[in-house]
Amino acid sequence: MLSYQHAYHAGNFADVHKHIMLFAVIDHLLRKESPVTYIDTHAGRGLYPLAAEETARLGEYREGIARLWQAREHLVSDTLLADWLAAVGRVQAREDRLDHYPGSPWWLSDRLRAEDRLALFELHPGEHGHLSQQALPANAQRIYGDGLQGLLKRLPVSTPRLCVLVDPSYERKTEYGEVAETLLEAMRKARHAVVLVWYPLLPTGRHSELLEGLRQGGLRKIWRSELRLREPQESERGMIGSGMLVINPPWGLDSRLEAAMQHVTPLLGTSCHHRGDWWVGE
Repeated sequence: MLSYQHAYHAGNFADVHKHIMLFAVIDHLLRKESPVTYIDTHAGRGLYPLAAEETARLGEYREGIARLWQAREHLVSDTLLADWLAAVGRVQAREDRLDHYPGSPWWLSDRLRAEDRLALFELHPGEHGHLSQQALPANAQRIYGDGLQGLLKRLPVSTPRLCVLVDPSYERKTEYGEVAETLLEAMRKARHAVVLVWYPLLPTGRHSELLEGLRQGGLRKIWRSELRLREPQESERGMIGSGMLVINPPWGLDSRLEAAMQHVTPLLGTSCHHRGDWWVGE
C-alpha cells in the first residue's frame, strides 16, 4: 500500500539539497549539444503550492527553501545558487513572495530542449493525478507505473546521453536493496548514464544497505554528498540528514557543489554540515 505523498514535505532541507544538485547536473549536461534522455523514477506532483493543506500542515519548507529565499540577495556571489533561486522565483505568483515550490518534474522540464526526452514515472494514483494536471512540454511523458521497473525497460535509450533521478520515499525497508539492484542492472545496460540517487539519513543508518549493495556490485566513479542537520539524539527516529549519490558525475560538479553547500549549510542551522567525497565501490 502506497501512502507517501511528498506534498507534506515539499521544499524542506532535503529538497533544497536534492534539487540544487539536480540543477547543477542539468547545467553541466547542457554545455554539450547532443540530446539527453531524462528519467525520473519517482516524480511526485511537479509543483507544490505552499498554502495547500498538506504542505502547510507540517510547514517543513520554512526550515528549507524559505531560509534560502529570505537570504537570496546575499547568495548572488555563488552563480549556481543565484541561478537556482532565480529559477525558483519563476514559479511564484509574485516575485517578492514565496508561494510555490517546484518538484523534480519541473526542474527536469524547465530547460528541456526540443531534441531532449523526459519520462516521469509515478506509481501513487493520487500523486500521478496531480502530475497529470501540470503543464509540461510535449516531449515530456507522464507514466503511471513503477519507476524502477520502467527504467530498466527503457534501457538503452535512443539519445546519446542519459540522466536518471532515483528518489524513492523508502517507506518500505526493502527499497534500499531494490534501488541498489536496479542501479547495478541499469549501469550494465547504460554504462555512460549520469544517475542521481537520493536517500535519507536516519539514526538507524538504513542507507548503508544501499551503499553496501553498490559496493559489492563494483560501481565506480561515484560522488557522495551528505547534508546532515545534526547528530542523532538518543531514541530519535526522524530524518536527520539528506544523502545524494551521483554516478558518473560531470567533470567539475564536485567542486561547484562543495562551494554552493558552504553557503547553504549556515542557513539551515548552526549544527548543519555538509560532506562531499568520492565514494568508490570495491
